[in-house]
Amino acid sequence: MTQAVFTNARIVTPDEVVHGTVEVAGGKISSLREDGRASGSVVDFGGDYLMPGLVELHTDTLERHFVPRPRVNWPGTAAVFAHDGQLAAAGITTVFDALSVGIVRQGDVRSRLLGAMTSALRTARDTGALRVSHFLHLRCELSCAELMELFAPFTGDPLVRLVSLMDHTPGQRQFVDLDRHRIYYQTTYGLDDAEFAAFLETKQRAHVTYSGRHRAELVGMLEGTGITLASHDDATAGHVEEAARDGVAIAEFPTTVEAARAARDRGLTILAGAPNLVLGGSHSGNVSALELASLGLLDVLSSDYVPASSLHGVFLLHRSEPFLSLPQAVALSTANPARAVGLADRGAIRPGARADLIRVREIEGVPVVLETWREGRRVM
Repeated sequence: MTQAVFTNARIVTPDEVVHGTVEVAGGKISSLREDGRASGSVVDFGGDYLMPGLVELHTDTLERHFVPRPRVNWPGTAAVFAHDGQLAAAGITTVFDALSVGIVRQGDVRSRLLGAMTSALRTARDTGALRVSHFLHLRCELSCAELMELFAPFTGDPLVRLVSLMDHTPGQRQFVDLDRHRIYYQTTYGLDDAEFAAFLETKQRAHVTYSGRHRAELVGMLEGTGITLASHDDATAGHVEEAARDGVAIAEFPTTVEAARAARDRGLTILAGAPNLVLGGSHSGNVSALELASLGLLDVLSSDYVPASSLHGVFLLHRSEPFLSLPQAVALSTANPARAVGLADRGAIRPGARADLIRVREIEGVPVVLETWREGRRVM
């Protein structure tokens, strides 16, 4: 039985944009045709875009909903539903909630709230009222002494589908430039010069003590589990070689062209941040996402810390030099991330795929999500 009919739409298929009609039945796309004839429960798009729902691999906004301000802890279930609604409004229909496992600095509340966040997420899922399909992406801080203890409760958890190997030790990767590291962390944590110097020494000592050991333990533990591994902030070809040896499939946020080229050579999926695109460059002074795209070194866009940035970034890539076709740009936030984590049932408008769909209109040059459907059910 037909569940819904979307007609008079500019449909973004994997290969082209066609004007036509999509029918949905049983939560899946049942047909796609290039005409305007329709009957039954019809949604007339009036020429708006019909696109696949976005697949988001790395967003840390759930943590921000739990701690909207320093020393403010928001009620758990309420935080999850607010986060979920924000994602649906941004056109994201599948999300890998990126949660920090391991602290960057003593007093960091994210690991302390890790259990509360995952418990609240499960409670919200059990209600059946979440708009978006949620999985877990565990961001493992290798230099944290307590990392393996914090990771232990997630062993065998079916929600965990992605694990990233992270190391924010100053002087390498994201923070090769120590002056930028100082500005970021002194501002974030309100440290004076003496406190920052002590923080710097502690982090560098912890890197030597724990990072290599924890990396080996995690890689060994996750081998054969089907969980996708990601590297993070690779800056050199050596970083990428190490990642490839460890079975990493995704290079998240390479900081240099050198690292991105090495990732391409080793067959890793290259992920960059959409805020980098929208803002015209990296806030950390690293390589620009637009430059990576221009060199053919970009496979996946992630909204990172601004959910609405993914769709905005897609259209910027379509409008910028070198011009990507709209299907090519859309794939960066739909089919490509879905494929990278083994979700072959979504991310494209084709018969048989999940009917995770969004209605998009450009308003004054900005793409705006007007409606969102998950498995054919309107959720926004």
